[in-house]
Amino acid sequence: MDLHELMVQARENRNFQDLISAVPYARLIGMSCFNLGEELVFILPENSDNIGNPTLPAIHGGVIGGFMENAAIFQVLGNIETNRIPKVVDFSLDYLRPGRFQDTFATCEVVRQGRKVVNVSVSAWQVRRNEPIANARTHLLL
Repeated sequence: MDLHELMVQARENRNFQDLISAVPYARLIGMSCFNLGEELVFILPENSDNIGNPTLPAIHGGVIGGFMENAAIFQVLGNIETNRIPKVVDFSLDYLRPGRFQDTFATCEVVRQGRKVVNVSVSAWQVRRNEPIANARTHLLL
């Protein structure tokens, strides 16, 4: 099955796991997602390969950023009818707390959608949703 068919199937079934598994980086870090009502919740599982600081231990900041960037892209693919993978125009990330060696979750909100550009807000947390470890804003080109 090609990528376009996976995108269409994911939107129709609201099941993005096959699409996520088709993206090499998302597969490498172990990313997955589930539906919580109408909301998509993305998961970065506890994985020793994702550790950046073994002393704490803490997840590498680049892994957190890559996870959040991919979450934004999958969120757009789930909400907007498009035949192409959105491309990142810019990505701004604020690290708020250390990403401890445990499961990390992320949710996204499409803040504004234009004809060519989509603005997405992403929040990642580990224990409590109201205590994020990182927040991001991105613009994606459709």
